Amino acid sequence: MSYELISALVLFAFVSSITPGPNNLMLMSSGLNYGFRLTLPHLLGVAIGFTLMIVLVGLGVMTLFDAFPVSYQILKVLSIVYLLYLAGKIALSSEADTNSFAKAKPMTFIQAALFQWVNPKAWTMALTAITIYAPTRSLIAILAVALVFGLVNLPCVSLWVMTGKKMQVILKERKHLKVFNVTMAVLLVLSLYPTLI
Repeated sequence: MSYELISALVLFAFVSSITPGPNNLMLMSSGLNYGFRLTLPHLLGVAIGFTLMIVLVGLGVMTLFDAFPVSYQILKVLSIVYLLYLAGKIALSSEADTNSFAKAKPMTFIQAALFQWVNPKAWTMALTAITIYAPTRSLIAILAVALVFGLVNLPCVSLWVMTGKKMQVILKERKHLKVFNVTMAVLLVLSLYPTLI
């Protein structure tokens, strides 16, 4: 991979990882509601799960869609239904005090890693990254793309968790927290717009 191609890939990985999407909105909400420590498995599940997703997409998951086009439509419907469920769960969250952390149940590592497979933005990022930056689909090219994303994605998504954690000070009142959680739920639903068109 040339220096220019790596630079372009790093930029693509940064922009696609730092911008709002289902993962980042959920991580910010989790950082606010549960704190950084309890959100860590969710955070690592996103970063490691997405990196693994890139590898598996590059190694042949895309061919499944080519062979069975209806499978992509089924995945799309399942993704939308699951994201609507998660948006409802976020909207109904209302605890943000440190005493509730021990009882809280944020997303686990496995749940977050599996969520990548129903996340429309993750699919778009993975398919675009492989198509543009590993068009030959050689193992080395696929692993290089996954490595760059892994290194860039983790600090980007961590910023969303830290932002949520910092917002605990601002959103101590239950009514403010409720407004925040409903806003995050609405934004999560709006993030489905590209999938619907």
